[in-house]
Amino acid sequence: MRLESMEDLFLDQIKDLYSAETQIVKALPKMSKAASSSELKEAFDEHLEQTKEHVQRLEKLCEVLGLTPTGKKCKAMQGLLEEGKEVMSEGDESPILDAALIAAAQRVEHYEIAGYGCARTFANHLGLEEAVSLLQRTLDEEAEADKELTDIAQSAVNSQAAQS
Repeated sequence: MRLESMEDLFLDQIKDLYSAETQIVKALPKMSKAASSSELKEAFDEHLEQTKEHVQRLEKLCEVLGLTPTGKKCKAMQGLLEEGKEVMSEGDESPILDAALIAAAQRVEHYEIAGYGCARTFANHLGLEEAVSLLQRTLDEEAEADKELTDIAQSAVNSQAAQS
């Protein structure tokens, strides 16, 4: 897709986010299984359900826009998730692995926060109020997921990892 207008850029961002979210849906169950902390497992499981909603929201937005969400592969997310997969293969269930999983998950969240923030801003400039609302809702949820991961790391996981 050639980027010749703000609308082209916005639509490209939506496709990128859709690809990213569908990749995350596949990765989260593996991350949950690898975690030893019940709190972290629960956070991953809850975020999986939320991520499925993000995919549905993007599909709804694409329907409104007359856009097919497929056809683009988010290579950045693919790389971030590949790094997470490497982390899981390098350690057994332990607080150290949990700390590494949180770090990998937060990299994913930060990528999503950046992507949703940009897409929301583009939608705002294009006067797409419904898109702005949907994207802001997901952006808020991604920020909350990032905060929850920070809280889990600070409350237990990192100190347990440091003692290992």
